[in-house]
Amino acid sequence: MKPRGNLVRLKQFQVNEKRRQLHQLDIMIADFERMARELDFQINAEETKAGISDVNHFAYPTFAKAARLRRDNVKNSQSDLLRQRTAAEPCLAEAEAELSKAQLLESRIGRGHDLEPGNRSAMIG
Repeated sequence: MKPRGNLVRLKQFQVNEKRRQLHQLDIMIADFERMARELDFQINAEETKAGISDVNHFAYPTFAKAARLRRDNVKNSQSDLLRQRTAAEPCLAEAEAELSKAQLLESRIGRGHDLEPGNRSAMIG
C-alpha cells in the first residue's frame, strides 16, 4: 500500500505545482495590466503637458514615444502570458483527473486490504 500512497502524494504535488503556476501567471498578468495603465496615465500626462497628441508630429514628446513603446511591449508580454495560462488550464485539469484516479485506486486497494481473510477478526458473542 505504501507505493500507492507515494503515487497519490506525487499526483497531489503535481496538482499543487500546476495550481501554483496558474496563480503565478495570474499575478504576472495583473501586474502587467497595472503597468500598462500607469504607462497610459504617463503618456496622457505628457501629451497634455506638451499639447500634442499626434504621434507623427515632429514635436511629439520623446518620453511619450518611449512610454508608448514600453506600454506596447507590456501588452505583448501580457498577451503571451494569457496564451500560456490558456495552455496551462487543461494541464491542471489533466493532473487533477490523474490525482482523482490515483485516490480512487488507493481507496479500492485499501478496502480490499481490509477484506483479506488474514485481517478479519472473529466476532464472539
